[in-house]
Amino acid sequence: MKTGRLLAFSSVVTFIIAVVMLGYMVHASKALSYLSKDPLACINCHVMNTQYATWQHNSHRRVASCVECHLPTHSFVGKYMAKARDGWNHSVAFTLNTYQNNIQISEDGANRVQANCLSCHAKLAETIVSNSDRFHDFNGTTGTVRKCWECHREVPHGKVRSLSTTPNNLGVREL
Repeated sequence: MKTGRLLAFSSVVTFIIAVVMLGYMVHASKALSYLSKDPLACINCHVMNTQYATWQHNSHRRVASCVECHLPTHSFVGKYMAKARDGWNHSVAFTLNTYQNNIQISEDGANRVQANCLSCHAKLAETIVSNSDRFHDFNGTTGTVRKCWECHREVPHGKVRSLSTTPNNLGVREL
């Protein structure tokens, strides 16, 4: 009978330790902040400071946050599925240190950003698509689909693209 009590006690203590450790990890990683649309959540990892700093000084800051450009906006489920997938990929890359200083957007992320550009700028995009024979082929009829930022490179992150190219990027301050 003593063995059974010891096993039960050990199990309860182990469970409590696991819950405390999980709580600590959620707190230390600021995990709950990722459920918000606050752009400051994007700079929990220092590798995003450049993107945040350049966005912070751009015209899109007044009208769109990171979430509104980089995640699906038309579906609650789609948004959180993309957030979960991106979060997992980012955490693996940051934990294993497999990312590069010059962060590149994934093809899936690029497609989402493109869709959001066209959605927010629908009236302008309608005119551009109707003139697609003049260098704005969004449908791939000429063999290559153009992305908005191929021409509009400085929107919304400016000219710089790496940790070392934004002066004082580690001193990013809250708005």
